[in-house]
Amino acid sequence: MIQIRHVPEDVHRRLKAQAAQAGMSLSDYLLQEVTLLSGQMSWEELFEEVDRDHPAPTGIDWADAIREDREERERELQDRTLRGSPPE
Repeated sequence: MIQIRHVPEDVHRRLKAQAAQAGMSLSDYLLQEVTLLSGQMSWEELFEEVDRDHPAPTGIDWADAIREDREERERELQDRTLRGSPPE
């Protein structure tokens, strides 16, 4: 048995509404959500898995991709700034 105390009223109200929308009792809805939550990896587990499995090579030079993206954003910013300037 799990019991949660001091649930804020607005949280309780939203959960109850979500359960009703799903056609479930609040208890069944929360059991479903807790069951789904228990199957999710923590961030630490995820990072350990990635470190263990090593990411698949993509063939992308990420430094170049980031540089190109920054340059594009800089050009867009300059274009917007110049468009908003009064004529000389």
